[in-house]
Amino acid sequence: MVTGGIALNLFSFQEQAVIKLIDFTVAPDSKQVIVMKSPTGSGKTVILLDYIDEYLFKVDPKTSFVWFCPGSGGLEEQSQEKMRRLLPNRRTQNIFDAMQNGFEAETTTFINWELVRNKNKNLAIRDGERKNLFDRIAEAHRNGLKFILIIDEEHANDTKKAQDIIDAFSAFHIVRVSATANQNKKCEFFEIDEIDVINAGLITKALYVNEGVADNAQVTEDYDYLLNLADIKRKEIQSRYKSLNKNIRPLVLIQFPNGQPETIKAVEEKLAGMGYTYENGMVAKWMADEKKNLTADFTANDGIPVFLLMKQAISTGWDCPRAKILVKLREGMSENFEVQTIGRIRRMPEAKHYEDDLLDFCYVYTFDDKYRQGLLSDIDKAYETRRLFLKDKCKTFTLEKQVRDMDFDGLGERDILAMLHQHLIDKYKLGDDKGQNQKILQSTGYIFGEDIINKVLYGEFVRISNLTDKNSLNETNYHTTLQKADTHKNGLQLLHSIDSIKKAVGIPTAKVKVILERLFRQSKKRKYKLIEMNTKEFYAFVINNSHKLREEFRDITSDIGRQAEFIKNPKTSVFHIPEQDFFRYDPNVKAETDYLSNAYKEYTSGFATSLVRSTSEMLFEQYCETRDDIEWVYKNGDTGQQYFSIVYVDGVQHQWLFYADYIVMKKDGTVWVIETKGGESHGQDKNIDRQTENKFNAFKAYAEQHNLRWGFVRDKDNRLYINNTLFAEDMADSEWKPIADIF
Repeated sequence: MVTGGIALNLFSFQEQAVIKLIDFTVAPDSKQVIVMKSPTGSGKTVILLDYIDEYLFKVDPKTSFVWFCPGSGGLEEQSQEKMRRLLPNRRTQNIFDAMQNGFEAETTTFINWELVRNKNKNLAIRDGERKNLFDRIAEAHRNGLKFILIIDEEHANDTKKAQDIIDAFSAFHIVRVSATANQNKKCEFFEIDEIDVINAGLITKALYVNEGVADNAQVTEDYDYLLNLADIKRKEIQSRYKSLNKNIRPLVLIQFPNGQPETIKAVEEKLAGMGYTYENGMVAKWMADEKKNLTADFTANDGIPVFLLMKQAISTGWDCPRAKILVKLREGMSENFEVQTIGRIRRMPEAKHYEDDLLDFCYVYTFDDKYRQGLLSDIDKAYETRRLFLKDKCKTFTLEKQVRDMDFDGLGERDILAMLHQHLIDKYKLGDDKGQNQKILQSTGYIFGEDIINKVLYGEFVRISNLTDKNSLNETNYHTTLQKADTHKNGLQLLHSIDSIKKAVGIPTAKVKVILERLFRQSKKRKYKLIEMNTKEFYAFVINNSHKLREEFRDITSDIGRQAEFIKNPKTSVFHIPEQDFFRYDPNVKAETDYLSNAYKEYTSGFATSLVRSTSEMLFEQYCETRDDIEWVYKNGDTGQQYFSIVYVDGVQHQWLFYADYIVMKKDGTVWVIETKGGESHGQDKNIDRQTENKFNAFKAYAEQHNLRWGFVRDKDNRLYINNTLFAEDMADSEWKPIADIF
């Protein structure tokens, strides 16, 4: 038994983190999972090592720690080596040692996530060897050993295989550490403040996004423009280090989202033109299928390469403090910037500030306009997902459901073209003068010209979380860049824009492109022409105005006046309520009660809270539970072949499936089908579905055909109202009646 811990040099915030971990693990009423949100660069490994040492020395030595490490391999060896160096009196082992010798008290076992993600690479979970691992865990439990798991989170490995291994340990506590975790009432949670880590000098004081990107800058190629700025900044930083007699060579990371060969080649040629090549050692590459110049001293402060080409984010846990600049390139349109990637450039090379903003900041250059935290694991979500089983009395119920007739695909492009043409004329009062038409559309917000306009984030940010917080951003945080439209360079971007438009109308991208060309692009075909733009102007027009064009298509598809003219012949099949299904569950429901009216066993009020249900759904389920004339209530799914569906047709005769929310069997044998919609709150309409009226009429026709009772249900002032007569958008209309009057 180790009789004393080794004192580690910790910053105050690190000491406080250790104290919190100890407090949570010894508190008798503490939850099993403890989440520590720890910014990249905060020294989480040192914190966890001190926690293990303190716990074994002061709390319970008859404990075995198991440390799951992220990344594709190697980090568990680094972590194990760090523990050997900093805590030489503590015993460590890897998974294969554990399989051979078992788990023992006061031992920390390091396991890489790759072990549970890819069974072909590791003996530990192959069928013939799997029993050994689980036998060793069971053996440890029989010997009275207690497990505490440390999970250094990597969301890519949030899999069932990983969870099976974790569950097998039946751990006393699970400590999860993540830079992107969310607070969740299912877990104990605490967060290391980014400012504390900054004040300790471990990470940069702030992040500068797109420094030097001029407002209304004309950009020919993204990579050309951004790499020039990045190299200027790299040279400035290099020169400043030199003036301080620091032998530190700053590194620029170049991130490719998908690693398309032509984009990589273009960047390599650009760098070569700037004097940086693989041959002179100034460029390195880290791709899954190719690695170049990744020498043993690459991450050292005086490492040679100054540019590193990488795909997506570098493996979690990679530590290269000389990395100061990140260039994130686009290979498509509307790509997301994953903010955790910034962790790769936030560390200070000497774990201290120089009181010089040039050296104490890190720098990102990207034309991405969407920033997000990244994927969440199930444990980061505020709800759980639980499987429930159908009650026997509901298993024989059947109902005819409708499915799309794939031989019937709606109006052709000529009809849709004519409809959209007339819609634009009526809406904007357009005429034969194409120049005047352009002025009218421009006055309503449409953008014209040959420049593709991009809004790019700009400015200084202290907290990385501010990048994803739209409430903290305003117009001053954005600059505009202009790029002359080019049929070769912007062809993919044009298709992405048209693809976003087609989702509103449900016809192929090629047909949407033809319709837009007939309306707006120069051609010999004069009919339907509203404006005549050259090719470059047309490309820029569609890309810049895709969101407005999508709304125009939505207007014609939701035109109920045309639907009455259409004939729909949906195919049908027999619907059975699924014998088992998964439902979102709120683990923090107060005063949980059984919902005996529900079609599924063990369904409670925890499945019908505001966290997992809309207000109208929640109120409807509560209402049904108070009625004594209901045999059962079934909550239908939102999409999927196993659920009950009705076909409706939009304004261009395209078929869509509508999944009514509830099927209700009353005790007298009457079947009701109910759809809930957003109601009104403070005088504002909460219903955002533009196809509501189309669905209402299709629903009404289906119910009449099958002799079913039905209704649309909405909430207002915490009360429910129902309509099954004539559609009325305004809930003040007499068609909306208190639900108890009808149902």
